Amino acid sequence: MKKLIAFLTIAGMLMIGASSMLMAQEEGAEGQDTTMMETDTTAADTTMAGDAGMGTTLDAVEEEAETQSFQQVLKEQFIAGNWKFMGIVLLTLVFGLALSIERIIYLNLSTTNNQKLLNKVESALETGGVDAAKDVCKNTRGPIASIFFQGLDRYDEGIEIVEKSIVSYGSVLMGRLEKGLSWISLFIAIAPMLGFMGTVIGMIQAFDSIEAAGDISPNIVAGGMKVALLTTVFGLIVAIILQIFYNYLVAKVDGLVNDMEDSTISFIDILTKYKK
Repeated sequence: MKKLIAFLTIAGMLMIGASSMLMAQEEGAEGQDTTMMETDTTAADTTMAGDAGMGTTLDAVEEEAETQSFQQVLKEQFIAGNWKFMGIVLLTLVFGLALSIERIIYLNLSTTNNQKLLNKVESALETGGVDAAKDVCKNTRGPIASIFFQGLDRYDEGIEIVEKSIVSYGSVLMGRLEKGLSWISLFIAIAPMLGFMGTVIGMIQAFDSIEAAGDISPNIVAGGMKVALLTTVFGLIVAIILQIFYNYLVAKVDGLVNDMEDSTISFIDILTKYKK
């Protein structure tokens, strides 16, 4: 339940951020239009005053047009690509990023200094016995400490039982580490598909426009194809972004699993030495 609440919170924050960005860009666009109108008026007045002033004003207008922000261009292309399909692709990105951020936080909290933990457990066994080692594992976060605690809890039943318990519980923890990755993979696959669907529907609409016009006009064909292909571009961008996060998470999980295996081997050696 806590993970679901955290996921919904992150998704809501991302949605609010996206909405705020779009609203800010709209206000910026209105302000830019006003500035352009004022600049045009200034240019007209300057033209009446002289050619030198006109040249300076035109240079300023061209410079302002060249420095158009990337967010403004992205918003314009997003609106041009039919908001119905582009909105679905945006939701895919939001949910995928929310899952990725939640997994990154969880995996980073699961990372510990394994060698330091092994040294503490070994020292606790030598000074206070199994109960002291259990206290060390209880006060240490991460899956490796949980595995050590599980092994220490079965210490009285023998080393072989400890090994079986560690292997079984390690599989459970591995599943927890990989939880949510399948959903991110699903969003990676869905985003381009939604883009392709928007492209096909956009092409159908373009042909409908050609049929209604009764003539193959280059403007009609080019405009329809542009709108249709924009959904594919945004779908591929979403898939690329989520794929980067997915690969990072897979590498992080693999690293944690390797650390778990190495640490458990050293842990069994410590228990074997302590039993003797």
